[in-house]
Amino acid sequence: MSKKDYYEVLGVNRDASEEDIKKAYRKLAMKHHPDRNPDNPNAEEHFKEAKEAYEVLSDGQKRAAYDQHGHAAFESGGMGGNPFGAGAQGFDFSDIFGDIFGGGRGGGRSNVQRGADLRYNLEITLEQAARGTETQIRVPAMAECETCHGSGAKPGTSPTTCSTCAGHGQVRMQQGFFSIQQTCPRCHGSGKMITSPCKDCNGNGRIKQHKTLSVKIPAGVDTDDRIRLSSEGELGVNGGPPGDLYVVIQIKPHAVFQRDHNDLHCEMPISFTTAALGGSIEIPTLDGVATIKIPAETQSGRIFRLRGKGIKGVRSSSHGDLHCHVEVETPVSLTDRQRELLREFEEINEKDSERHNPRARSWMNKVKDFFVA
Repeated sequence: MSKKDYYEVLGVNRDASEEDIKKAYRKLAMKHHPDRNPDNPNAEEHFKEAKEAYEVLSDGQKRAAYDQHGHAAFESGGMGGNPFGAGAQGFDFSDIFGDIFGGGRGGGRSNVQRGADLRYNLEITLEQAARGTETQIRVPAMAECETCHGSGAKPGTSPTTCSTCAGHGQVRMQQGFFSIQQTCPRCHGSGKMITSPCKDCNGNGRIKQHKTLSVKIPAGVDTDDRIRLSSEGELGVNGGPPGDLYVVIQIKPHAVFQRDHNDLHCEMPISFTTAALGGSIEIPTLDGVATIKIPAETQSGRIFRLRGKGIKGVRSSSHGDLHCHVEVETPVSLTDRQRELLREFEEINEKDSERHNPRARSWMNKVKDFFVA
């Protein structure tokens, strides 16, 4: 029975890259491995077929011979010899499945891990967010123990080689056809054991400290925006690189303004007479004082917009707007003369209330229609 084309077995094109071939084999090997398919008698045959194809196509010389002569290149007396003969190189499954089972080639540094990322919540004012600022923060950090210089061992002593993994940091376990590497359970991947731990760090090699960092806050930041401080996170394990520190912005409530993305909103109380007769008022902005002209007969709830008086966001090309919401204020603590004038005003107003109070009249008509219905 003739053998299948190796490229067809792996399901790749003839110009496939080494990485594509490796990915295809990994997928087939995991699918057809006998340990995963105990009830499928054909699984082992498919697995061996894929293994044979990968052994040839992953080797540059063997692949070139196969491309030129096909399977004949590896038959007895052929150009390449039997790929599984006595002269063949050993086949290392850890190269294929290391990333799946946590194993891999190498020795005692196999458990090197990047440090964890850290988060720091930073409160700033609205003005600082709008203009940008630079501030300093004090954060907890793990630093190398100065007493043992990071070894974790008591001064005058040294860590010893782990007897379980012989200093490699990993142990090999046999599971069926697989030879799987796992982190050593005794030394946790360090390859060393500490019999006399340092008293200052309790054998960890690191101690908790605080460090002061300078943070540049760009203009326009908003709540929940993050600023990344590279390599300022937690220290790595077994010599791994440190993580990053993310400074998360929180903007404090403002006495005057409420922010909505790049726009600002504020309530603008005006007197009863200003609303009725009109006038001018001054309002604060982030750039100073602005004047707004209030037309006569302005109603409560009207919004005046000042273009470009908002905030220019970090990713924006222009400033937002300032929205001023009018709130007509009812006078309080009236004098006798003020009450007298208001009663006189009310008497005059009632003579033609439909003209002077159209909204009230319209509302009353709606109420009457509601009860009639």
